[in-house]
Amino acid sequence: MSSIHPDDINVSASTADWSRETVQSFWDPGRKLLRAIRRYQSLKAKGSVLASLLAKYWVLNHGFWSLITQSEIHLTTQIGGGLRLTHPTGIIIHPEAKVGPNCMIFHQVTLAGAVTLGGHVDVGAGAKLIGPLTVGDHVVIGANAVVTKDIPSNVTVAGIPAKII
Repeated sequence: MSSIHPDDINVSASTADWSRETVQSFWDPGRKLLRAIRRYQSLKAKGSVLASLLAKYWVLNHGFWSLITQSEIHLTTQIGGGLRLTHPTGIIIHPEAKVGPNCMIFHQVTLAGAVTLGGHVDVGAGAKLIGPLTVGDHVVIGANAVVTKDIPSNVTVAGIPAKII
């Protein structure tokens, strides 16, 4: 895994840091993909006819950024605030998966099935989490790990199959 970002030290597992999702520049595909998902979900929650029409724009926007990143994150996926997609290429998140606040997901990660990530979970590049399973808070999952069982909080796992190290 890459080095720890200075902003990731003492990150909360329960209170979302929304600044982690703020679009920084024109070419910021991960954050723009998240923005499309957030705005779509917000408009759908309003339930009005105008909101439903506006939501169609965000469906198209989501489709564009999904194509650019070659990621599959369903529009209705439950994602806690502060998600960081540092290299948003090839990320696949099942519609039944739930991502907690302030998580970080690297490229080529797959959350297959009903996977629940706790708060401040860092998932290394190429990791595969095959649900149903639950990952606790403040967990680091190593690159290319294959997780098939629940993981307690405050641990680091790696390997195939993933084991606490």
